[in-house]
Amino acid sequence: MTGAGRPHEKTLGDVLAGRRRRTFTGRASEIDLFRSALEATAPMFSVWHVHGPGGIGKSSLLDAVGRVAADAGACVVRLDGRDLDPSPAAVCEALGEKLLIPAGDAPIGVRAGTGRVVVLVDGYELLGPLDDWFRTGLIPRLPNSAITVLAGREPPTAEWRADAAWGELLRVVSLRNLDPDDSRAYLSARGVDGTLHQPILRATYGHPLALSLAADIAVRGGHVGSGPLTPDVVEALLRRFVEAVPSERHRRALQVCAVARTTTAALLRDTLGPDDDDALFDWLRELSFVQEGPDGLFPHDLARDVLDADLRWRDFERYQRIFREVCSHSTARLRSTTGRLQQRVIFDLKFLFRHLRTVMSPVEWDSWGECYPDRAGPGDRAAIVGLVRDREGTESAAIAGRWLDRQPEAFFVIRGRDRVIRGMLAIVDLTRASAADLDGDPGARAAWDFAHRTAPPRPGEAITQCRFIIDRERYQDPSPTLNATPVLTTQQQLSTPNLAWDFVTLADPDRWDDYFAAAGLPRAGGADFTVGGRAFGLFAHDFRAVPIDALTDLWAERALANDAAVQRHENAPALLVLSHPDFVAAVRQALRDLRRPDLLARNPLVRTRLVAERCAGGEPDAPTLETVLREAVDALAEHPRDDKLHRAVDRTYVQAFATQESAASALGLPFSTYRRHLTQGVSRVVSWLWERELGRTEQK
Repeated sequence: MTGAGRPHEKTLGDVLAGRRRRTFTGRASEIDLFRSALEATAPMFSVWHVHGPGGIGKSSLLDAVGRVAADAGACVVRLDGRDLDPSPAAVCEALGEKLLIPAGDAPIGVRAGTGRVVVLVDGYELLGPLDDWFRTGLIPRLPNSAITVLAGREPPTAEWRADAAWGELLRVVSLRNLDPDDSRAYLSARGVDGTLHQPILRATYGHPLALSLAADIAVRGGHVGSGPLTPDVVEALLRRFVEAVPSERHRRALQVCAVARTTTAALLRDTLGPDDDDALFDWLRELSFVQEGPDGLFPHDLARDVLDADLRWRDFERYQRIFREVCSHSTARLRSTTGRLQQRVIFDLKFLFRHLRTVMSPVEWDSWGECYPDRAGPGDRAAIVGLVRDREGTESAAIAGRWLDRQPEAFFVIRGRDRVIRGMLAIVDLTRASAADLDGDPGARAAWDFAHRTAPPRPGEAITQCRFIIDRERYQDPSPTLNATPVLTTQQQLSTPNLAWDFVTLADPDRWDDYFAAAGLPRAGGADFTVGGRAFGLFAHDFRAVPIDALTDLWAERALANDAAVQRHENAPALLVLSHPDFVAAVRQALRDLRRPDLLARNPLVRTRLVAERCAGGEPDAPTLETVLREAVDALAEHPRDDKLHRAVDRTYVQAFATQESAASALGLPFSTYRRHLTQGVSRVVSWLWERELGRTEQK
C-alpha cells in the first residue's frame, strides 16, 4: 500500500519490463547455462564473455539473465560502457551504488541482506582501455561466488586466454541469429499476424534487431515487404518504420533521438515544445530498437546511423535545425553541471560533432575511448617530466618541473589499457604565477605579454594556458592524448571564474593555423617562442569577447555550412572588452543619453557582456541597455541609507529635469549637497554595473 491506503500503482518502467519479459524468446541454451552456474555450489565459471555483432541481441540477453539472477535473490549490478568514462574511478563509482568498494586492492564487499553478486557489463567494447584492469584489478576483488557477464562486439582479448589461471573460470559464447522457431515465437509474442511470419523471416534471416523492427512495422500497420532485403535489411526496415509513425511530431522525436547522444524528456521539450513531450518520450521508450541508460534513451548504433544519415540526406534544413537545438540544449547544461556530469555534457557536444570534423580537433576516431584522462598525482611526476624530456628536451622538462612544483593541480595524465601513462597535458593559471615564474618560462611570458598588449585582463580576471600537450607515441599528432585535450580544456574554461584569455601551446604552429582559425582560436600574432631550439606558437581566445556558448554556436554554424569563413549566427559581432576607465566613461555617457535611444544605441556598453547576456540569444540593443541602466539606478533604492543617492540620480537621469539646478530644487537640497549625492550615486551605479560586467554577481 502507498499513500493513504492506496494500492501501489505500476510505473511505466514496470509495464515495459513485463512486456519485454513476455516477448523475449530464444537463447534457451545460453540462459540455461547461466542458470546452472548461478545454482551451482562451486562456481562453474566466474566470467561469462558474450560477444556478437551489433543488433544480435546482447542487451536483450543481459536483460533476461538479469531477471533470472534477480528472481534467484542475487545482488545484480548492471553497467553500460555507453554511460561510463573508460576509467576505474567511473566504474567503481557505478558499482558503489550496490557494492562496497574499498580503497586500494582490498576485496569488494556486499551490503548486508544481499545475495550472490552478479555483475552485468553491456557495451564492453567501449571499456576497452580497462580490459586489463577488469581482468587483473577488478574482477579478482569480487567474492569467489560472483559471476561477471561481459557483453561486447569483440571476443575476449588474447590476454584472457593466455592467462592459464582463468582456465575453466572463463566461458565464451558467440551469439548468432535466432533460428526459425525462435523467430516465429518472437513474432507471435509481439502480436504479428501469422501470415506475415514467413515473409519477415525471409527478409531478416532471424537477425534480432531486424526482427524487432519488422515487428514494429507490422503491429503499426506498415508494409513489411515480401522479398529479401539484404544486405541492407536494417536500413530498409527503418525507412519503412519511419513511414508508419503516428504523426509528424513522432517522426521529429525519432530524429532528435538519432542526432543526440541521449534523449530525455527535457531535450524533447526544448526541441519540440512542451506539448506531449512526456508522451513522445514514452513512445520512444517503447520502441524495440531504443534502449534506456542512466542519461536517457538512445537508439541502437545501427539504427542511429541509418536515421541520422537519412535525415541529413532527406531534409538537410531540418537536420540543421535539430542539430542547433540539440547543441543549444547541451550548451545550456554546460553551465549547470560540474564534475563527471559536466564531462558527460562535453562528451554530448563532442558526439554531436562526430560527423563534422572541420571544427573538431584532429581526433583519432579509431582510438576514441581507448584511454582515459586522470588528474596527475605525486607518483606521476617522474613519468610527466620524462615525457616532456623525451619529446621536447631538457630545457622544456625543467620548465614542466617548475610548474609541477608551483601548480601540481594543473597537470593531467592520459592512461592506457595497462594503466601506464600514455600522455600528459598541463593547464596553468598564469594570474596565479609570480613574475619569476613567468620569466622562467618563455611560453608563459609570451602568453602573458600578448594578453596585456591586446586586451589586458581587468581586476579579478584570469589568464590560463594549456602549456604542454604530449602523447608518448605521437607527440602532438592525432592521438588519445589529443582526443582528451578539448574535454579537459573545456571543463577548465567553465570552472575558471572570470576567465579572460585562454591559450593553447603547440609546436610547429604553422600547421595548426587553419584549424584553430576555424575553431575560433586564431594564432596569437607576435607570440611565437622557442625552447631548446624548438619553435612553438600560441592560439588564443578571449572569452570576454566570445563566451563559450557563443563559441559553440560558431562551431555549429561553420560545421553545418562546411565553411570556416562563416560568421556567428545572425552575424553577431564579438563583444567589447572595455577597460575600467573606458567602462566608467561609457556608463556616465549612457546615463546622460538615457532618454535618447538614438544616442544610446551608439554607446559601447551595447556590445558588452553586461547587455548581451540579457538578450536571450537576440541582438543587444538600446532598449536592453536602458533596462539595465534603470535596474542599476533602482538598486540604489534597496538600501535605506542610499535613498538620498537614488533620488539624486533618478531626478537627474531617469526623470531628467531640465537642469541640475532644477533637480536640486525639486529635492529641496543645496546645490553642493545635491552634487555630492549625485556623484556618490553615479559611482555606486558604475560599481553595480562593473560587478555584473565581470560576472561576479548574478544578474536579475
